[in-house]
Amino acid sequence: MARERESEIGTLRAVGPAAHPPESKYDRLISKAKAVAAAKTIVVHPCDETSLRGATEAAALGIISPVLVGPTTKINNVAREHKLDISKFEVVDAPHSDAAAARGVELIREGKGELLMKGSLHTDELMRAVTASATGLRTARRISHVFIMDVPTYAETLFITDAAINIFPDLDAKRDIIQNAIDLFTQVGLGTPRVAILSAVETVTAKIPSTIDAAALCKMADRKQITGGILDGPLAFDNAIDPEAAKIKGIESPVAGKAQILVVPDLEAGNMLAKNLVYLSKADSAGLVLGARVPVVLTSRADSVRARMASCAAAVLYAAARRAGANVPAA
Repeated sequence: MARERESEIGTLRAVGPAAHPPESKYDRLISKAKAVAAAKTIVVHPCDETSLRGATEAAALGIISPVLVGPTTKINNVAREHKLDISKFEVVDAPHSDAAAARGVELIREGKGELLMKGSLHTDELMRAVTASATGLRTARRISHVFIMDVPTYAETLFITDAAINIFPDLDAKRDIIQNAIDLFTQVGLGTPRVAILSAVETVTAKIPSTIDAAALCKMADRKQITGGILDGPLAFDNAIDPEAAKIKGIESPVAGKAQILVVPDLEAGNMLAKNLVYLSKADSAGLVLGARVPVVLTSRADSVRARMASCAAAVLYAAARRAGANVPAA
């Protein structure tokens, strides 16, 4: 995984429910997930209150059916200390976090779960097990991360990719990153996405390589190498999300001014963009890792309850689409 990195996603702080209207974009996702069958979810090393409570809350909503993997005594002690009822959940003993990650991935490979969910271990530990060449969950598709943003000032549910896994993706990696995001968008029931491939400018120039990649990716979509979305790029951030900015620049496009998926040129740009939305626009950030055999839910101690539930909900809807025979990455 030369150009991939398993980074700690929990650096993004999510604001509380009071910043959003009662029926937020996340609430609609959660409502959809409650309408489908609960997904058997392997929860890896839920050994603190936040991760164990996240699993029990999602189970209480009927979204997931958890299998808890980790040190049995420690999990039971956390449940007892924080008055969390885990009596109905299967607990699979593993002595420590590395072993829990390996065992959790093994259970997925054995067909005993549809989702993988991060507990209180480091993201790097979990992703090492997921991406292991011989024993992991790799598919023919590049693994990537999607932030699902609920931005109060923007009408659309906004996907940002990839801001957490691939540091400097090449053209082929970007193709998979885009396809992963499109597949998630469509499979959670949001329709056909408008995909903006971002750069610093909206014209193609050899001086900025990301503009050339953007143009090539749009042509790949024309040739059906990327399917399911409407692509345009290069677009600068302002004319990707603001209709007036697009109009001023004279950009005529079904995507410009109303993008739903923002594809960033590299991890640094994406990470800064996502954090700006969280801290300056009071956005909530849920997220999934895609391209593996199953979606991987990455939650953080700093996530709001709704953001944690939204991550689970998106993963459950993805799993439901898989059950219904939708196109998913091949192993």
